[in-house]
Amino acid sequence: MFALYIAKQMGHEIKFLVNIIPSNEASWLFHTPNLNMVPKMAMSMGIPLIRVKSDGTENGDINSLKCAIKGLKVDGIVIGSLWSDYQWDRMNTVFDELHLKTIAPLWRKNQDTIYDEIISAGIDAIIVGTFAYGFNEDWLGKHLDLNTKKELISLRRKYGVSIMGEGGEYESMVLDSPMYKKKLIINKYEKKYTKYSGTLTVKESSF
Repeated sequence: MFALYIAKQMGHEIKFLVNIIPSNEASWLFHTPNLNMVPKMAMSMGIPLIRVKSDGTENGDINSLKCAIKGLKVDGIVIGSLWSDYQWDRMNTVFDELHLKTIAPLWRKNQDTIYDEIISAGIDAIIVGTFAYGFNEDWLGKHLDLNTKKELISLRRKYGVSIMGEGGEYESMVLDSPMYKKKLIINKYEKKYTKYSGTLTVKESSF
């Protein structure tokens, strides 16, 4: 979401949103928790949404991405990658093949700075998945604010986690942002947690 916001500030027109839906919740390439919320997010932004399913394998994810963006009348694709060479290499292979520019405003930026800039931009996000040692059930639903940053820095010192979740330590979901016309409200949710791994699944939501 922050990458989209920056790209818009740079003068790019965001014509479509693309959402790949892996069947494998452990996809290395794409976000998986609460994908049922993406249509509402797109609705709040007023941007057309393209959704394509994937079998969750590496090749399946890449082919689904290619299928989703092939033929779109755009010059480039905005991605939110920070430090993952794995994601960078695979996505750029697809973009190069389709002669599309990669627009990656967060790439190789300092993670502490990006975290602060996300808050300053007015983006309200919560943690909806935890997948690393040091995260207990209380982390599910935490807002990514300055207090949470202090806790993440503490975990980084102890366990070497990325405060942006770049190593897959956590996944987040945006409830409000400058891109939204209406804020998302969670009315009902379910938490599942086992040994440092857990998810918060939204069951009912509204604007």
